[in-house]
Amino acid sequence: MTYQALVFFDLDNTLLNTRLRVEENIQNALTGLRENNILPIISTGRSPAEIKIALKQSNIDTCIFMNGAYITYKNRPIYRGQIDTKLIQDIYERAERNGDALGFYNEHKFRITRETKSARQHYRAFNSPLPIIDPQFYKNNIIYMLLIIADKNYKYYSNIYGNQLNFFRTSSYSMDTVLKNESKQSGITKLIDAMNFKDIPTYAFGDGINDLPMFKAVDHSIAMGNSIETVKKQAEYITTKNTEGGIIQGLHHFNLL
Repeated sequence: MTYQALVFFDLDNTLLNTRLRVEENIQNALTGLRENNILPIISTGRSPAEIKIALKQSNIDTCIFMNGAYITYKNRPIYRGQIDTKLIQDIYERAERNGDALGFYNEHKFRITRETKSARQHYRAFNSPLPIIDPQFYKNNIIYMLLIIADKNYKYYSNIYGNQLNFFRTSSYSMDTVLKNESKQSGITKLIDAMNFKDIPTYAFGDGINDLPMFKAVDHSIAMGNSIETVKKQAEYITTKNTEGGIIQGLHHFNLL
């Protein structure tokens, strides 16, 4: 199928409100995109298991999850970036020695190795409950993304594993961790290549550090009004805040609605 455009949306502080919901006016805007033969695509650091309500409300079925580690087109997986179990075990053992928490993520579930003050702060900041504690989860489940929760020791891990893994500092307490060449940028490239979407105009909305690679992969980058300054400086256009109709304003600015 040939689309008129592809529009990539970050979730937290972008497409979602503070309660991790898709507002009704945003749902209507997404419907308007489809009616204009434009494909809306989620591009997030989150896993499918975390955002079931948002997926249902948005009715979006093409997604780049976990910073490019898991990609779907019309709910069909087209890429999976599995982290080697032995590598995970090595990181887990170091995290245990440091007293840090480690999160395990795949498309169905997410678990954590221990409850720490930083873990509670991280999930509270993302309006999410603390996951089930299961330090052995990685041994019997495929893992696409790790969450290293180490507010004081985060550089320790990137210094050791920087040649094998990619790290995205997503909060004061944590790092999303995926395979070395994975990012939202690589996810967009893989999706376009796999589905032969070349020469279709591309747009992206985002607000955080892990959205900067996404901006490099698209023709037009839109920073939310609530974005950090680094993101605003890299964007072609700055719209209003996510809580002030920023998505709709941005879509209208580029004549997508």
